[in-house]
Amino acid sequence: MPKLTSPLPTEEDKALDSTLRPKAWSDFIGQERLKRNLKIIIEAAKKRREPCCEHLLFYGGSGLGKTSLAYIVAKEIDSNIRATSGPAIEKAGDLAAILTNLNEGEVLFIDECHRINKICEEYLYPAMEDFKLNLILGKGPMARTMELKVPRFTLIGATTRLALLSSPLRSRFGAIFQLNFYKIGDIEKIIQRSAKILKVEIEPEALEIIARRSRFTPRVANRLLKRVRDFAQVEGKGVITKEIAKSSLEFLEIDEIGLEPGDRRILETIIKKFNGGPVGLQAIAAAVSEEKDTILDIYEPYLMQLGFIERTPRGRVVSNLAYKHLKISGSQKRLI
Repeated sequence: MPKLTSPLPTEEDKALDSTLRPKAWSDFIGQERLKRNLKIIIEAAKKRREPCCEHLLFYGGSGLGKTSLAYIVAKEIDSNIRATSGPAIEKAGDLAAILTNLNEGEVLFIDECHRINKICEEYLYPAMEDFKLNLILGKGPMARTMELKVPRFTLIGATTRLALLSSPLRSRFGAIFQLNFYKIGDIEKIIQRSAKILKVEIEPEALEIIARRSRFTPRVANRLLKRVRDFAQVEGKGVITKEIAKSSLEFLEIDEIGLEPGDRRILETIIKKFNGGPVGLQAIAAAVSEEKDTILDIYEPYLMQLGFIERTPRGRVVSNLAYKHLKISGSQKRLI
């Protein structure tokens, strides 16, 4: 798995994300269309004097800002936010405890909501629609149903795998938004803002170098900034210059477009062992000794964004752009 360029959060990232997380719309850079739609939904709810707005679902890759948006929405509707995750809700009792402890108008944020236990999901439907829980007490002939009212709340769900979210749950969200990869210009602004918060001086040329290696993902950009800052403090004068940025990222084996050895190994394996494709995901995973989910969630989205890998009905195919970047000629396509 990529270490520095993986969009998945690490323990070290939690403190960094908390420090650098945008607290208001003005701090959240990029995703302009999405922000505009959210502002309209929130403003409309305020004008109707509703205690909460529609249930919202954010989906997209890790590190794109789903959690940050949830916290900003909660702030904009003047509400507290309670955060949990899909895997943490294992039993109906867990869900009941969370919902009954909410206050009127609060926001419940469920990260990775596609991983909610399917039985618990059934209990969530009436809570989202009618703000009530229908709990079954006891078993067999002695079982009875108890209706439990819960405070009106706004549910914000986040998922990296929209296809794994059941259709009944998806249909109960009032609005669904996709977070896309960021533009290089927006990533540069994010790095500049983060550098200011971290109190590190960075030259404009260095901004572009880090941004182009960030895989269009804010979390990765902030992680790279932190690593380059370390090099600047040890090997430089504390200022992130063009030379420091370039040499430190080369030392970390991150090339000019953000590929790490793991990315290159996948591309070279498809080219050399499978003649450039088409090849199935399972075969690729076995050949490079990686989990299928790791390739699917971490490597492939960015390689597809670059146009290096194409999905076809028969499997994955490496494009001519990848051959050019790896400096492999077409005559080298062969089985080995």
